[in-house]
Amino acid sequence: MKLNNRRTILVGLAFLSICTFWQMYDSVMTLILTDTFKLNETFAGAIMAADNVLALFLLPFFGALSDKTSTRIGRRMPFIVGGTALAAVLMNLIPLLDDRYAANPSTGTLVLFIIVLGLLLVSMGTYRSPAVALMPDVTPKPLRSRANAIINLMGAVGGILYLGLAALMYPVSKTKGVGHVSYRPLFFIVSMIMVAAVAILYLTIREPKLGEENRKLEAAHPEWNLAADDGAGHEVLPAPVKRSLAFLLLSISLWFIGYNGVTTWFTKYVEAVMGEGLGGASTCLLVATAGAIVSYIPIGALAAKIGRKRTIQCGIVLLATCFMLGYLLTTMYTSIQPIMYVVFALVGLAWAAINVNSLPMVVEMCRGSDIGKFTGYYYTFSMAAQVVTPIVAGSLMRAIDYRVLFPYAALFVALSFVTMCFVKHGDARAEAKKGLAAFEDMDS
Repeated sequence: MKLNNRRTILVGLAFLSICTFWQMYDSVMTLILTDTFKLNETFAGAIMAADNVLALFLLPFFGALSDKTSTRIGRRMPFIVGGTALAAVLMNLIPLLDDRYAANPSTGTLVLFIIVLGLLLVSMGTYRSPAVALMPDVTPKPLRSRANAIINLMGAVGGILYLGLAALMYPVSKTKGVGHVSYRPLFFIVSMIMVAAVAILYLTIREPKLGEENRKLEAAHPEWNLAADDGAGHEVLPAPVKRSLAFLLLSISLWFIGYNGVTTWFTKYVEAVMGEGLGGASTCLLVATAGAIVSYIPIGALAAKIGRKRTIQCGIVLLATCFMLGYLLTTMYTSIQPIMYVVFALVGLAWAAINVNSLPMVVEMCRGSDIGKFTGYYYTFSMAAQVVTPIVAGSLMRAIDYRVLFPYAALFVALSFVTMCFVKHGDARAEAKKGLAAFEDMDS
């Protein structure tokens, strides 16, 4: 049996569209909220956290709803197509209202902007879970890990597409000293990328036919069903394993607080501290993303040799060090320097070491039939951190100084090293994986 790489790449187009949007949203929205609407960092942080709050409710709801849906075009496709179409319309209203408020500030425009933004976040929340669920619907169980690797690679491509686009369209030479920057061209192009990706998906993937073929194949191989009821009922984790899980979940929250604080506020930070525009910030984040992608395979080999826990702890030390270097470099210089790209490449490497190994450690502690539940634990703690950190980091930056961002991030990442010392389980050492298989444990 061999994975259909072409089909999996096409299925991954939905995740590509999602990641392209969120990379843009995280980079641009803080600039719009603080520069145009003059919201303070606390309120801007609260708005930036709203998508994660909504995700806690929307993702499981629409995922379950799509399970029960039956249409001519499939279970997932109506949500993917409908959600993308609605998002593409709403997201193009955002820069229009931004420009309108910049030209003539009014409470009505601000209220309308918040309403449109809320509807946009809901529309994006309607199809992420169905988009991710489409892959296992059409992929045999033994091949799903490798398929998930391709899905995540497609998401990384989406992020790089946006970052390259932003760096090209908004270099500092075009934004420095400009009273108001219009993001209409950027939002339009990103919306067209999303629409094109999902249109290709819709035209090439026949979800009902492929889903039925896959169900028949799995029915012929009952031995694939590793999550069958073993008659033991609901097992209770032994106390030491439960303690390890608690400390691991706490560690996940801590490093997400640090890392997401930087990714949320970095574009505004370099504008306020260094006078750089969106292009310079996007280039740094692009380098970090590229650094993560090229690191996955060597990180897999390292984890096979020294274990997941040690690999994560090495990543934590490197990430905290890079954040402190980020503080020093951004306060020493008034423009982006080549050494900063080196530091951000190392940030990508460090985040790969942490992120690739953390989800496998969580699910290592459970039965096969509980993988979904334990994956839910992972997302609950990571998303909760991403709800809190934009508000906390924004409030500290407002109350103290923008330069507090990197020390804040380094502190929480360093605290995760301490909590990881108490994690004693979930550190199985597997044979190093090669090629696409090295991406199998990435979360999507």
